[in-house]
Amino acid sequence: MRSIELFAGAGGLALGSSNAGFKHEAVIEWDEDAVNTIRENQRRGFKPPVEWPTVEPTDVTQFDFSGIKEDLELIAGGVPCQPWSLGGKHKGYRDDRNLFPATVKIIRALRPKAVVIENVKGLTRQAFHNYYQYIQHQLRYPEIEQRDGESWPDHLRRLQQHHLTDSNRGLQYVVEPYLANAANFGIPQRRERVFIVAFRSDLGVKWRFPRETHSEDALIYEKYVTGAYWNRVGLSERKTIPEQLRMRVARLRTRFPPEEKPWRTVREALAGLPDPVKDGSGQFFNHVHNPGARSYPGHTGSPLDEPSKTLKAGVHGVPGGENTLAYSNGQVRYFTVREAARIQTFPDDYVFHSSWTESMRQIGNAVPVDLAALVARGVAEHLNKVLSARDVHLRLPDDRLEAAC
Repeated sequence: MRSIELFAGAGGLALGSSNAGFKHEAVIEWDEDAVNTIRENQRRGFKPPVEWPTVEPTDVTQFDFSGIKEDLELIAGGVPCQPWSLGGKHKGYRDDRNLFPATVKIIRALRPKAVVIENVKGLTRQAFHNYYQYIQHQLRYPEIEQRDGESWPDHLRRLQQHHLTDSNRGLQYVVEPYLANAANFGIPQRRERVFIVAFRSDLGVKWRFPRETHSEDALIYEKYVTGAYWNRVGLSERKTIPEQLRMRVARLRTRFPPEEKPWRTVREALAGLPDPVKDGSGQFFNHVHNPGARSYPGHTGSPLDEPSKTLKAGVHGVPGGENTLAYSNGQVRYFTVREAARIQTFPDDYVFHSSWTESMRQIGNAVPVDLAALVARGVAEHLNKVLSARDVHLRLPDDRLEAAC
């Protein structure tokens, strides 16, 4: 299946969609450090990046798409999140980095069968509610362009009016947004992100986001009801229930075991990695201790036996007190680049080609690879069903077409 990747960053979403079977005809990223990370992995022959086309630092608004045939299976991208991030300047649509309009323009030109866009939870907050609706309506009707001098609220009203007329003319998409917590899908990190998935309306696809497979209740149940978690990670059973969890554990004792799998923890994610403070053997890529970590109020690090807190990129590098591992004795240390990559489910042989700060920025901006693969695999399965059904229909003899319909 043919695809292009916009705003690729260090390649998390692109890796995931490649693992789901999509073949990238273009991988586009403007940041030179992120491009160098992808290039380094291509140079090392790491698959799938070695199979991707050459990546040059390029703004999506300047990229030449003329060599790419329309009717792609997928356009995917993590549109820059800084305008909407809780940690940013909150400029929203006024921010020069708001590239949703550029994304819609590319969709209009290439007419992909499906679109996957990822962004921060901040996009859904009340301050941006109308613009969030505007983004979705632009994706639904990409051929209804903003007129010269037309404000986005006026354009939104025109799109809404078109939506109410239920017109079936022109290029249209069925758009489904979903706010996903990565921990609920087996990623060892509490990370809430918006996924906007769209299918071209002529395909008749009925999409639902993949079902959540993991839960916090299941982790608490294994810790404080059965003790199975402690056995699994090779520790003696811990019976002390935190005060804030006592009522919840009591309720769980009266129920059957949760259907979901338990949340994955930092301890599980880092299994097999040596302690970087004690072991500097370099057995793993990018696994080097970075000293100087401190905790701050509200930034106290991630406990070993919980999913990681959200890994962050920061406006000016990794902020103090973030992206740290918190020990039970109160000490903290920074995650190594490899540990952070594990938490974002990058493979161990995927190399980050920059300083610690820059590499952590790339990782903090990335889509968890396994979550990207899960979403892309679902998109691929829906497309395969539709395309296979069409192929069967076209191959049927004339006297069987009526029966097939």
